[in-house]
Amino acid sequence: MKQASCRDRLEQALARIADPNGEGVRACLTVYADAARAAADAADARAARGASLGPFDGTIVSIKDLFDVAGEPTRAGSKVLAEEAAPAKADATVVQRLRAAGAVIIAKTNMTEFAFSGIGANPHFGTPGNPRDRSRVPGGSSAGAPISVADGMCDIAIGTDTGGSVRIPASLCGLVGFKPSRQRVPTDGAFPLSTTLDSVGPIGKSVAGCAAADAVMAGEDILPLEPIALAGLRFGVAEGLPLDRLDDTVAAAFALAVKRLDDAGARVTHETLALFDDMGEINAKGGISPYEACGIHRDRMNRRAGDIDPNVRDRIARGCATSAADYADMVRERGQLVHAMDARLATLDALLMPTTSIVAPTIAEVADSKTFAARNAAVLRNTAIINFFDLCAISLPLQAKLPVGLMLIARNGQDHRLLRIAAATAQLFGM
Repeated sequence: MKQASCRDRLEQALARIADPNGEGVRACLTVYADAARAAADAADARAARGASLGPFDGTIVSIKDLFDVAGEPTRAGSKVLAEEAAPAKADATVVQRLRAAGAVIIAKTNMTEFAFSGIGANPHFGTPGNPRDRSRVPGGSSAGAPISVADGMCDIAIGTDTGGSVRIPASLCGLVGFKPSRQRVPTDGAFPLSTTLDSVGPIGKSVAGCAAADAVMAGEDILPLEPIALAGLRFGVAEGLPLDRLDDTVAAAFALAVKRLDDAGARVTHETLALFDDMGEINAKGGISPYEACGIHRDRMNRRAGDIDPNVRDRIARGCATSAADYADMVRERGQLVHAMDARLATLDALLMPTTSIVAPTIAEVADSKTFAARNAAVLRNTAIINFFDLCAISLPLQAKLPVGLMLIARNGQDHRLLRIAAATAQLFGM
């Protein structure tokens, strides 16, 4: 059978975005139809003459609304920035690298305003419905990203992850989401939430697809992803906080996944990490991201607080209540814990947790601010641990009545090995 051309695949993706009965209008805030067609035609022309730019050439990609694209304002899901931001002078570094690898950038995807929640709701541009149940949220902050992948609007979506904003939507929508070691992928040209914790990662339908996108953005060669043998690998189930108050669907799916790994010959141990308590004591001073978000948005808060999503505004305001002395203490103490966690994980190949403690809440239930805050805390709890301790992690989809994610976690710098372990785990689970 003749393989569909990049242009043919692109036209199908554009049709899905434009479908009035679909989620395109809420998932994709800017559609680059003409530029994407030109890029697709160029990819097909290269293929015809045997001049491919590599394995990523012709891949259709969406990018989160906070990445700079030259000549247009970067909204970051915000009405204020849409009205006030100056046009970007250049593409974000990861966008430049994607284009250089032959990616066809189709759209900018919707997101939580300023990337500051894990729910994925946006009062300015609408909240896209979860692909498994349109009455439920997609997860955030990269809210439109999983919809664009699951609904066939692109092959890979690029998001950012400061406390889980790639892994949460991947988990809640039944996809793969990868958070790399923070320093590997440049954040230049990505509107910041926390300069200390921000990272850039892909969402896709496969580990291999995410690994390829990650390599491109990290400026590395795309190499074949060879699954590693699971038998004998040391998997640690993170006890305590990550398993607290799981809903029944998550608890059952996670327990089955752990059993399957054990049955496959992995050495599964149950690990108690006192460092989680130490993290809680540090974050009780206010948290690093809220303080840094206040520094970024203080002027906007003073001038146009009424035009900011109230759920986001409240979190920024709490950061503004944190003192500079407490922030300095948090940064210093976190640095000590990062080193301690790296040493603690040295005897494990991967740590295991449910990606989120709950399944996707309904859009209706998070309309209430108190319920929103509770559900937001529940979806962020496990993923935020990884950013705090400066680790890398991937969320894999588990079979359940609603999507559930299994998070595999490794030490900083162990990204490639983690991806090989994830590929083997996905193979075991029939992905």
